[in-house]
Amino acid sequence: MTNLTLMINQQDYEFDNLDPRTTLLDVCRHHLHITGPKKGCDHGQCGACTMLINGRRINSCLTLASMHDGDEITTIEGIGLPESLSELQQAFKDHDAFQCGYCTPGQICSATALIEEVKQQWSSHVTTDLQNPNGLLVQEIAERMSGNICRCSAYPNIIKAISQVLEKQVSNSSSMSDNAANNNAADVAISGIWSPPPSETQIGNQSVVKQTANVANAEGDRS
Repeated sequence: MTNLTLMINQQDYEFDNLDPRTTLLDVCRHHLHITGPKKGCDHGQCGACTMLINGRRINSCLTLASMHDGDEITTIEGIGLPESLSELQQAFKDHDAFQCGYCTPGQICSATALIEEVKQQWSSHVTTDLQNPNGLLVQEIAERMSGNICRCSAYPNIIKAISQVLEKQVSNSSSMSDNAANNNAADVAISGIWSPPPSETQIGNQSVVKQTANVANAEGDRS
């Protein structure tokens, strides 16, 4: 058995006989009755259990509670309650960025960390300018939230909610590039599920196909 102290939502919880195999998610839900984090897939694939550990997002179903003795742990309850919503929670409400609501706690925890990552100019898999990443772009938000699944497919509204808060908190920051003001997500019409633009390789392949087709047409004309 494991003895440890967990600081969850600014409150300390002491355990003197916790099974070392217990996940952080199960400690919250079953031992402490902190039920905001949801157990969706229990395999780290859906993001419904997302919490913040020292400000960084993590799948709590994949981490053991014993690994976080002394860490600062934040669940959706620590971000805001119905009577005191955070700016991001209010934006989700304003844009109807949820339907059944099951994934919403994880979505908001993930998006809360996303905003801080953008402020610190972290790059993502789709970032084209690593020296000056533009986190306000729709494809950036979609990529950074790709670990959180919404089975109701409220993705367009989720992106709008995050964009609203990002634009307010980040777009006027001196650390952002001039392109951020011109290409921010608020200026992009969002409809349906976002899909990435074609890569340079795909564009190159399309050019080859067009050239081949033109050559074939020219040969047909000569015949």
